[in-house]
Amino acid sequence: MKEKIKALAAAYATDFVANRRHLHSHPELSFQEYETQKFVAAQLQSLGVQATPLANTGLVAVIEGKNPGKKVVGLRADMDALPILEANDVVYKSQNPGVMHACGHDVHTASLLGVARILTELRDEFEGTVKLVFQPGEEKAPGGASMMIREGVLQNPAPAGMIGQHVAPQIPVGKIGFREGMYMASTDEIYLTVKGKGGHGAAPDSLIDPVLIASHLIVALQQVISRNRPPKSPSVLSFGRVIADGATNVIPNEVHIDGTFRCMDEVWREEGLRRIQKLAEGLAESMGATCVVDIVRGYPYLENHPELTRRLRAEAGAYVGEENIIDLDIWMAGEDFAFYSQVVDSCFYRLGTRNEDRGIISGVHTPTFDIDEKALEIGAGLMSWLAIQELEN
Repeated sequence: MKEKIKALAAAYATDFVANRRHLHSHPELSFQEYETQKFVAAQLQSLGVQATPLANTGLVAVIEGKNPGKKVVGLRADMDALPILEANDVVYKSQNPGVMHACGHDVHTASLLGVARILTELRDEFEGTVKLVFQPGEEKAPGGASMMIREGVLQNPAPAGMIGQHVAPQIPVGKIGFREGMYMASTDEIYLTVKGKGGHGAAPDSLIDPVLIASHLIVALQQVISRNRPPKSPSVLSFGRVIADGATNVIPNEVHIDGTFRCMDEVWREEGLRRIQKLAEGLAESMGATCVVDIVRGYPYLENHPELTRRLRAEAGAYVGEENIIDLDIWMAGEDFAFYSQVVDSCFYRLGTRNEDRGIISGVHTPTFDIDEKALEIGAGLMSWLAIQELEN
């Protein structure tokens, strides 16, 4: 079976590349993936696979082997792009200025289309059902995964496990990364508005200076991490945007502070958010001001089910060679695949796309991000192999 999959992946590799380049040239922002949805549905239709719309711009489809009710495995790809102006000078450069597939979702979608092509040719040679999930809106809260789950993507049929694949520009093409257990962080947005009394900078005694209070807040809130967080629980609180719209001699009435809180423990997440709000409100009040705290809930932390991940890692080693399997460290970035991992046994692994000899080294979410397209053949073939092996488990 492995050699059949590799042969099919190699035979259709140019088609995988063509699909990826089409998607890369026509990126669409989160929850606006209408043309992408049409393209994916048409590609599946050409294979005899009927796709059903879900979460407005998402799609779900199944490929049934023999005895389709024996076991179901879900495979997920995300389809949305980012609001970035592409700087690459390539024939498949984005034709939508200011929108770019800078996180590799074009690769994920093209790879899953490749899986569909491979598995439709092998459907008489495996038992069970593979559920293909083409998901919108990974890059934007509330996350397309949460919407897909709410609309029943994990039902009828219900997958025993979900598998996700993501590009990794820091990993050389040909190598695959795995990590058991906690892998990626929850992502909540923190918006603070410190309201005081502005006025002339030369008369601080007549003011309630929100700039000074905001400065104290930014420093003081770090004690939520350093003094309240369980020491063995990774967590980050960062503030990246501060607006105090005054002047050299003008103190404004209010200051806006925007940041992010990330962790890998849902119990600590709730406690940390509670402490952030209490400390911000209390400190501002103690200094004569008020602080309005707005918390936008993001994605939960991503947990790779240990047993499932261990099995998939072993099977990936059998497919690409054990020497090409690497261990991943925890990563404090967020990913809405985490919603699946909170409901069903899940594994989210990384597909190497880096090629230093060709200058393909840029990170995700940058204007020069690109991949070594050899990764498409590997990605589609590997995911097909993992799906079949997991069905047989």
